[in-house]
Formats: sequence, C-alpha cells, structure tokens
Amino acid sequence: MATANLSRKTGVVRKVPQPVLNLLTQINQIVGDDVHKLFKYAQEKKFAIPAINVTSSSTVVASLEAARDKKAPIILQMSQGGAAYFAGKGLANDKQQASIAGAVAGAQYIRSVAASYEIPVILHTDHCAKKLLPWLDGMMDADEAYYKEHGEPLFSSHMIDLSEEEVDFNIQTTAKYLKRAAPMKQEIGITGGEEDGVNNEEVDNNALYTQPEDIYNIHKTLSAISPYFSIAAGFGNVHGVYKPGNVKLHPELLGKHQAYVKEQTGSNDDKPAFLVFHGGSGSSKAEYTEAISHGVVKVNLDTDLQYAYLTGIRDYVLKKKDYIMSQVGNPEGEDKPNKKYFDPRVWVREGEKTMSARVQEGLVDFNTANQL
Repeated sequence: MATANLSRKTGVVRKVPQPVLNLLTQINQIVGDDVHKLFKYAQEKKFAIPAINVTSSSTVVASLEAARDKKAPIILQMSQGGAAYFAGKGLANDKQQASIAGAVAGAQYIRSVAASYEIPVILHTDHCAKKLLPWLDGMMDADEAYYKEHGEPLFSSHMIDLSEEEVDFNIQTTAKYLKRAAPMKQEIGITGGEEDGVNNEEVDNNALYTQPEDIYNIHKTLSAISPYFSIAAGFGNVHGVYKPGNVKLHPELLGKHQAYVKEQTGSNDDKPAFLVFHGGSGSSKAEYTEAISHGVVKVNLDTDLQYAYLTGIRDYVLKKKDYIMSQVGNPEGEDKPNKKYFDPRVWVREGEKTMSARVQEGLVDFNTANQL
C-alpha cells in the first residue's frame, strides 16, 4: 500500500510506502527496524545518509540545523576520541571511562534535543578497534540499562573496527557482539590514513580493496544472527584529505560485491548488503554517486567538517582581531568594551554556521536533501 506525500518545499507529490512515510515523519532518534527500513528506502531512492562525527553540543547543533534546513535524515556518531572529548579532556581515560561517560552523555544530549529539529536521527558510534572494546562494552551496558527502562537501546547502532585483525577474528568477534545487541555495524577491510589510533598509512594499496568473498562471508555469518548490520568495504578509501592522484577509489567494486552476495545467497535483491563509505572527505561527487548507486547507505564525513568548523572561527578572529586583543579598547575608542566580540557564543556560532553549510553540501551531494 502506498500513500501520497506532499513535499513541504517543492509541492511535488511522491508515492511513498506507508511504513516508510511513518518513519520519515518521525522527529526523534530512530532505532532497530526503523533504521533497517530507512537504509532499504535509501537504496531504492539512491541516496545515502551522511554520518557526522560530533564531539560537542556545538557540532551536534551544526549538524542538526543542516539536516533540518535540507529536510533530510542524518546520522550523528561519536568516535572513542570524540566521546572522550565530549566528557572533557581533563578526565582520565586509562580504562575508557571518559570515552564511556562522554558517549553516554552525548547520546542523552542528542536524544533530548533531536525532537526539536523535527527530523529522524540515527545515533551511532564509530571505529571501535580491538584495544577499544572495553569502550564498546561500557556503551552496551548503558544500552541494556536504557532498554530495560524505555524498551529501546540508548544508541541506534555501534561499529566494531577490527580491520587490523585477521578476517576470521573480525567476523567472529563482531558476531558475538551482534548476538548481544542489534543493529551492529560491521567493518571489514582496511582504511588508509589515521583516525583514533588506527594507522594504515604504510599498508600496501592492494590491501585497501576488500574482496567479494570476504563480504559474502561477513554477510552469511551475520545475517544468520540478525538483519541489522552494515558493511564498510574498502575500495581504496582513506581517512583524511590527500592530494589529487594519491588516492585511487574504485567504487565499481561495490557493485561486484553486491552481485557476488546476490549470487551466493540466491537473493532477488540486487543490493542485498547495506554498504558504508568510510573516509568520505575529499571525494568527488561522481565517486559518491557511483558508490551510492551500488547500495551505499551511509557516508562518513569528518575531516572536511573539522576544517569547515575552523574556517568560521578563523575568519571571525581575523576580521575582529582588533576587537579581541583586550577586554576594553578597540578602534572605536580606548574605553569601548569588547565583550560582544569575545563572548564564546559569538565566535563559536561562526564555526557552527560554516560547518552546517558543509553538512548541507554533503546532503545535496548524497541526494539526501528533500527526502522528508
């Protein structure tokens, strides 16, 4: 059964299945089956949802504003380092206690404000390497406690990044966690560059391309446990921004992965796997578009957004330099107060604006804009 959905911005009538329409009109964090439905809808409509690394209430606000203004769903995610920052860099983190506390605090904050922005929000955690599994354990403890009280986990999903480990260990460890809680993100392969201690810069380029047999093995193992998982396959993607020519992306490989999984499983679905594009910063729109055409439902953005956030603050400081060198006294007079210039709410807001603009750009590039 389908129903007509009148776009609030364009007035165009689209046919949207009722369950998906109900989902897209939700105005809060979504979990479980709703995430699965949104990902499948994204594949059908050929869009991907940007996953924004957030480290503070300020970066959360910038991201939510962008999604609201572009009428789009969004994924907000915290890395282990970002979560520790959310709690405070002055806290000890030898047992991941700051990262656990920051992730839980960030999740509670996002839950408390998301409804005000009237968009669906997926709350995710990113890049949990083997040495960081105690962080994941602590977050899943919080998930289970929240579930007992509210009937749903605190986070929409988590991702385990065991790409530095042997493939079998990667799959079996993720399967163990998937049995505990779904949905669970599963990453396979190696991503170049460095993020939160995962450094693959010296790895042979050939290792940056995941093999279709590995994708099928992951899919077979995890789908026997739960349908709530996605796979970050390496197709030459890296973290960070590199000079043109230094990174060779081959998103066409993702289509071969999907075809192999379809063949091996006998599925009628041309895109049986939910794929994730890691290291999205610095890629071209053509590369995004091709990856999305092969079933990518999520694209990570971090480096570009860090720089975008900086530019707003940098430009403000350069423009207002003579007004922030002292509390009193500026070009307008020696006794003129400068509080309205150095108030953090003023210059931090400039960073939010430029970051939000870059998130909006991603929403357009990934065809996520105006999907609500």
